Amino acid sequence: MNKRLFSVIFVVFIDLLGFSLILPLLPYYAEKYGATQLVVGLLVASYAAMQLIGAPLLGRLSDRFGRRPILLASVGGTFLGFVLLGLADPIGNALAKSFSPQSANLFVLAILFLSRIIDGLTGGNLSVAQAYISDVTDVQSRSKGLGLIGAAFGLGFIIGPATGGLLSQWGYAVPAFAASALSFINLLLIYFWLPESLTAEKRAEMPDKRAPVTLDALLKALQRPFSGSLLITRFFFGLAFAIFQTMFAAYALQKFQLTARDTGFVLTYVGVLSVFVQGFLIGLLTKAYREDVLITISVIVMAFALLGWALAPSVFWLIVVLTPTAISGGVLNTLLSSTLTKAVQPQEIGGILGFSASIESSTRIVAPILGGVLLQSVGAWTPGAFGAVVLTALSVYVWRVIYDHPIAAEIRAKSSVPATNVSH
Repeated sequence: MNKRLFSVIFVVFIDLLGFSLILPLLPYYAEKYGATQLVVGLLVASYAAMQLIGAPLLGRLSDRFGRRPILLASVGGTFLGFVLLGLADPIGNALAKSFSPQSANLFVLAILFLSRIIDGLTGGNLSVAQAYISDVTDVQSRSKGLGLIGAAFGLGFIIGPATGGLLSQWGYAVPAFAASALSFINLLLIYFWLPESLTAEKRAEMPDKRAPVTLDALLKALQRPFSGSLLITRFFFGLAFAIFQTMFAAYALQKFQLTARDTGFVLTYVGVLSVFVQGFLIGLLTKAYREDVLITISVIVMAFALLGWALAPSVFWLIVVLTPTAISGGVLNTLLSSTLTKAVQPQEIGGILGFSASIESSTRIVAPILGGVLLQSVGAWTPGAFGAVVLTALSVYVWRVIYDHPIAAEIRAKSSVPATNVSH
């Protein structure tokens, strides 16, 4: 395997392993200090809100200064965020003693929010890693390379949630400290092992590399005929899928009374499927079918899967419906990024992936808040039902504007993927 490809995939795996250690535990951690479902939703959303700002900046900066230094800065922020997460209780109680002894829980929750804000602001490293993959792969192998990034993500979710659930038996701060240790290891790996993928010559060829990241630039990207449609699809798919991801732990607690450990094991099952899809199945699928066809089918499957999540009557049926959810989600996450990098010029890849990550982050602001309100005010079934409605409408949009688009045909020709017999 290409050494640089292996190196960045391993770095992503370590990063996501640390992230997934604490992800399913946040609702339990916050509720320990009196947080409501709405506050839990806001806590998760705070990370995404900062990533909305940070991701396009990191993507553009990586085009200008290279991928490696931006990855170092990003992982450094993650390390600091996890340290604060682990120390939230002693820091919060110390502040309460100094200012307001009756508000200890409030101060602890404030430190939890601060930790997620710092991590979110510097946490756009996945889009930088994807840009790195695009630098070291050609058009034919890019889907597979980005699929391996997704597999590293999924592998992190196999080990992380279960490990975090087990470590939580000794307190919710323990998984946070374990995640900070992993982030520190990642800093060392990037510094000593990961070579730069974007040479000075390539950076010099990039136009407008000093241009600021603005809302106007994002709006122009959204108006493009094909890449804009992919970004719009990313938003609505991301909204539905983010509700599933961010609300799953709270949903499992409310509907089935699952413990943090049990929730971690269920998410581990999702991780196993993700690794299989993105590390193995995606390569086979893109050899046999066009990317626009796979995107269209996956959106439809995801709509039905989220409806199944909403209506699952037992843990057994919940696990059954998680299978198509994980498969279609893995395919979409990989192909939306892969197709997007092929639809723009090479010098735009870092910036466009940053915008894509920013759009996805915007859904993670709305999704936890909306999901928390639906879960608390209406019932455990409503987040899944809402997602199913959104993706049903998205299916129609994708069919009309992405499936069989002329640019999709150009991408297919460059990738030497045989066309299917399906016509539009």
